Amino acid sequence: MITRHAGQKLLAAILAAAMVVLADTAAAAAPFTDADYARHVAALKTKVPDEGFTVIIQKPFVVIGDESPAAVRSRALRTVKWAVDRLKADYFKNDPNEILDIWLFKDKASYRKHTREIFGDDPDTPFGYYSHRHKALIMNIATGGGTLVHEIVHPFMAANFPACPAWFNEGMGSLYEQAGERRGHIVGLTNWRLAGLQKAIRGGTVPSFKTLTATTNDAFYNKDKGTNYAQARYLCYYLQEKDLLVTFYHAFVAAHKEDPTGYETLRKTLGAKDMDAFQKRWEAFVLGLKFP
Repeated sequence: MITRHAGQKLLAAILAAAMVVLADTAAAAAPFTDADYARHVAALKTKVPDEGFTVIIQKPFVVIGDESPAAVRSRALRTVKWAVDRLKADYFKNDPNEILDIWLFKDKASYRKHTREIFGDDPDTPFGYYSHRHKALIMNIATGGGTLVHEIVHPFMAANFPACPAWFNEGMGSLYEQAGERRGHIVGLTNWRLAGLQKAIRGGTVPSFKTLTATTNDAFYNKDKGTNYAQARYLCYYLQEKDLLVTFYHAFVAAHKEDPTGYETLRKTLGAKDMDAFQKRWEAFVLGLKFP
């Protein structure tokens, strides 16, 4: 744990504390050495404000926050490490391809102030976002850890399944934006996306799964009529509740060259000869869910 100090002692303090944390996490598999992390932390001195920030090396990330040092350490362990360990146990063999920073700003004012001052950004979300340009996950942590876990999924997906289409990438990410643990495994819970999806199901406006899986990345993100994220999330939730999500993920990774959309792999995983009939069962399942 490293508390940022002004003056000549800053770099030495960062490096010394970084090596302590590195020793605690040496068992974690990563494509980078301890020296790589130490150099990365040293380079952060040009970005981290002079007062009130704590830096934690929590492989494969570096966590920077302006809550109390104890709070930053707790978030690094109880949210970041907790999620990473469980995601890797079920899905991801490889760590992200770069050392990424996780910036946890303590409240809305800090989030708005520091995204402008540090990154030159004016975010369009109050929760947080991933910046490819800055190689950083940038969060208003006062809104909770859900968006953080959602964003953690994406660099792992990029390192392990770079051909993953947007519908499954965001389905998996959004599944874990409200997460818990069951028998030692990470699980998604119902969340705020449910109400809108249930309304769309009742209105008959949810597309078929063949249509959803065939959606291009551009269409998924820019032409979403309000159901893409929710439909993808609750398809993943259904698979999870039927103990099929891990199976589907690995089958899709193996078959993606022959089945780039995942539709045939989905059908086979479900054992569904008639996907229209399955969609009716899925819609009934979703309508029976509740949040909170």
